[in-house]
Amino acid sequence: MQMVRRILIGIVLVWAALVVFMPKEALYFKLERELVKQGVELNEASIEEGPASLTLHDVSVYVKGIEVAQIKEVHLFTLLFYNRLTVEEVTVDEGLRSMMPAGADRIVLQYTPLSPLRLSIEAEGAFGKAVGYFAFKERLLHLDLTKTGTLGVLRGQMKQGEKGWYYEKTF
Repeated sequence: MQMVRRILIGIVLVWAALVVFMPKEALYFKLERELVKQGVELNEASIEEGPASLTLHDVSVYVKGIEVAQIKEVHLFTLLFYNRLTVEEVTVDEGLRSMMPAGADRIVLQYTPLSPLRLSIEAEGAFGKAVGYFAFKERLLHLDLTKTGTLGVLRGQMKQGEKGWYYEKTF
């Protein structure tokens, strides 16, 4: 019994050390370099690194040199197996508002070991509230609008189902 306890304590200590000492800022800069290869650039005003988190403030998103969105805050919380990305106050550039919503108040992406092949998604904004998932294996994005607000340009991309409006796209 002593041996099992020592092994479990060792595993927990190694896991905690990995979470706390993981180079989160360096991993973010690696992601930024990979996004540049796809034509996407992120410019942030400041970065804060915590024991299990990384927070970006005032992020500008550029695609092929054109600013497409402003984000007030991006917060990543990670425990290696459980990850949560929260994006606060997304504002889309005025030139793109004819093709997509003006922005979102909050977007939450969550990955858990309970559903390892799916990324759950929640979003709130002027369009209402959306709940959905991204299935990795099928490469399918599915969003259900649970509370419908002003859909505007989104209405053309949405489909009417038995439970209400939904959006579905494969990549």
